[in-house]
Amino acid sequence: MRLRLLAAALLALLVLPLRAAAKGDILFFGDSLTAGYGLDDADRDAYPALIQRKIAAAGLPWKVANAGLSGDTTAGGLRRLDWALRRLPDVFLLELGANDGLRGLPTQVTIANLEAIIARVRAKDPAALIVLIGMRMPPSLGQDFTGAFAAIYPKVASQARVPLVPFLLAGVGGVPGLNQPDGIHPTAAGHAILAENVWKVLGPLLEARARAENPSTAAQASG
Repeated sequence: MRLRLLAAALLALLVLPLRAAAKGDILFFGDSLTAGYGLDDADRDAYPALIQRKIAAAGLPWKVANAGLSGDTTAGGLRRLDWALRRLPDVFLLELGANDGLRGLPTQVTIANLEAIIARVRAKDPAALIVLIGMRMPPSLGQDFTGAFAAIYPKVASQARVPLVPFLLAGVGGVPGLNQPDGIHPTAAGHAILAENVWKVLGPLLEARARAENPSTAAQASG
């Protein structure tokens, strides 16, 4: 009996550090925009990496992981989600749907997949903070489709009750000097603006979460 108790105690000591290490992770789950497609150094210049610098500058405890995959759709994201959630994040940012729109997929399909991704993350960890990152389509795809597509993200955010970054590419989309020659993927300067767009929503959420979880640490960071 004593040996069993000792073994259980040792197991608890081994498991606790692993669980603690998982806390404080932020997972950016997205497509080529999140992956930093076309950048010379995506690990340095893609917007998730720039968010990590903002977190460090604010004295907050989170570490960013980039799960961006170029060409991914909401359906593809749903298929690879369980693999991405092997290490449960404390904060999950969902940036998918642009490729759905560019392929002309029905908006209801995109909505269903985004909702399914959010539901699965919540089922894995009900305490996870989930943030939806909005996207829009270029006017060349037609007013009816672009309007229906733009409505996807506010609708999903409202129904799922998650915070929304209204438009990731605000101030960047359609601006030649901030995009690569393909006119779709931002340059490093463009990614700096993407990081600001995300941080406007994410920064206050992280600070509030830090205060709730550790008031003394949050007070030091804000001071």
